[in-house]
Amino acid sequence: MIYGLYLSATGVMTNSYRQDVIANNLANSETAGFKRDLALFQERRTAAQERGLGPGPTVPGLERLGGGALVSPTQVDASQGELEPTGNPLDVGIMGSGYFAVQDQNQTRLTRAGKFMVDRTGKLVLANGKGQPVLDVKGKPIQLSLSASTEIGTDGTITQDGKPVARLGVFNVPDRLKLVKQGGGLLAYSDPNQLTASSATLQSKFVERSNVDPATELANLMESQRQLEANANMIRYQDQTLGRLVNDVGKIG
Repeated sequence: MIYGLYLSATGVMTNSYRQDVIANNLANSETAGFKRDLALFQERRTAAQERGLGPGPTVPGLERLGGGALVSPTQVDASQGELEPTGNPLDVGIMGSGYFAVQDQNQTRLTRAGKFMVDRTGKLVLANGKGQPVLDVKGKPIQLSLSASTEIGTDGTITQDGKPVARLGVFNVPDRLKLVKQGGGLLAYSDPNQLTASSATLQSKFVERSNVDPATELANLMESQRQLEANANMIRYQDQTLGRLVNDVGKIG
């Protein structure tokens, strides 16, 4: 193996992956409740270190270079997004930690996208085109009257014509690292039975914007592009050097 080619190749692959993550963040910068993904990396151990070999059969100088970069599992930045006023009484933003719960194909999913509507059957659902039912504090779909005026309080209490009829469920998870994105702003948690009630404050007539800063993401994208090009150039230079070694130096004598 040509060690320099291997190290440069890992640099190309990790930065290509980082670009994909950043591009997805930028594509969702206007998606309500979206949380940006973080592309993480770690130093890869050398082959000798992975096999537990001693220093004897390896080259000490190359061992100090390490085994290149290795992609780590992507994590989600759960920081608070800015609340944006909408004027819609069924839009709700979460201030603090917690997630709304919805029913998606008989599974409980979580979301920070508080854009709701009432469907023709009177159920409170997500206003995302798919209409997943929103769940109350007991994990049950919320049924509302189609003709009554609706308000949502800071604790999630839903009132219609001044009378409380339901309460939005807002839940915390024991370990955010176990949240898995399902698309459409939905998150899956490994064990929904571990969800606990959240004390977050709700703001009616607002939605939480994504926590993506386009300027920061674009700067990261350009940095990643430069690193990818640098590693690609190193591969080309090493290939040219090997070509000269084989075609020119090999002819001497």
